[in-house]
Amino acid sequence: MQTTSTRTQALLTLFDYQTTFFAKALDGISEDDMYNRLHTEANHPAWLAGSLVHQRFMMASEMQHEVKQTKGELFHNNKGIQEGERYPSIQEYINDWNNITPIAREALVKIDDQKLDSLFDMGQMQMPYYNMICFTIYREASIIGQLALWRRLLGYPAMKYD
Repeated sequence: MQTTSTRTQALLTLFDYQTTFFAKALDGISEDDMYNRLHTEANHPAWLAGSLVHQRFMMASEMQHEVKQTKGELFHNNKGIQEGERYPSIQEYINDWNNITPIAREALVKIDDQKLDSLFDMGQMQMPYYNMICFTIYREASIIGQLALWRRLLGYPAMKYD
């Protein structure tokens, strides 16, 4: 598919890869293990998955969509892990991911150079939309990689890419 801006064409390819990798990274992990931090301060898989889904919702925010993330308030303003909080189930995350992905993808396809060059206001700082989208796509890959590592650390088979 052709994007409005040639600058987002490769980003769309990465977006599409990561779309399929998300469910594969979570496949078969028990609900209890989603909260297992192996006695570390590391982000547990439940938070990582929700943060990733939230990021896609943020990417789609320019599209004025009506879809809401399950328990999205847990991730609002980039909140960290909230101890004692019950995060959505894997299935809820996958449902949210599947609902928001076409909207976020459409936003990535349609964004033009003028918008990419405009500034995204993050309160205390600003950056061009293009830089924000690049970081978002990078962070998706990073979180999927963390989830894949958690699979192995928790004794699950490696993530499948087929």
